Amino acid sequence: MKYLRPYDLAREHGISTQAVRNYERDGFIPLARRTPSGYRTYTEIHAAALRAYLALVQAYGYATGGEIMRSLNTGDLDAALTAVDRGHAQLLRDRSTLDAVGRAVEHLTSGPSLAEHTSAGSEPLSIGELARRLGVTAATLRNWEAVGILTPAREPVTGHRSFGATDVRDAELTHLLRRGGYPLEHIRTVVRQIRTAGGTEALSAALEDWRRRLTARGVSMLDAAARLGGYVALLGIAPAGPPAAAEPASAPGSPPTV
Repeated sequence: MKYLRPYDLAREHGISTQAVRNYERDGFIPLARRTPSGYRTYTEIHAAALRAYLALVQAYGYATGGEIMRSLNTGDLDAALTAVDRGHAQLLRDRSTLDAVGRAVEHLTSGPSLAEHTSAGSEPLSIGELARRLGVTAATLRNWEAVGILTPAREPVTGHRSFGATDVRDAELTHLLRRGGYPLEHIRTVVRQIRTAGGTEALSAALEDWRRRLTARGVSMLDAAARLGGYVALLGIAPAGPPAAAEPASAPGSPPTV
């Protein structure tokens, strides 16, 4: 068996030997063997674990990547696969959200003009009515107002917020983009562009960037899956697959299958 030093593992990925020791301490790679003098020695299993962990970080982030590796290193394959499944489900939700935002933008920008689209609508909504429509809390809407995304009018007598058609549109776009992971500062820029007639360039660029990031994440997941599969094989913790299905018997008198 070939033994590796912390330096050997670190050099492959351009990281420090202290990082390798930290990953061992945190359970992301198995514990190293120790020489009689106390030095760490690693094997190909440790090298495969490190490759898998770093690929998982690119695909799922530090928290989920660490969760997956700790589960594997304690023999809990099902817990690791559950975390992987959650990551794929989140990517699918993000793609669905992106498509929903795209449809919303197409709807908003269709017709003779954006101003004409937003002028037609129902009666203004109160903050409670708009919150129920979006499925968020009133506090969330107040926060969006505080950062400059929403600019509702105020009732002259009561001072209550009144959300017209344009405000509702801005709130719906904000809700969709927040679900896609965009920060409020970015959304504020996008919504301000949308408020002006024909000002959809910022939103189109944001959506295109979002799609590129989702594609990159999907490709990273493919790479992580390959690394993870190799590591699981080295650990030998995967259950045996089902037996191969037998070929159906040929009918009497039929020619043999070649």
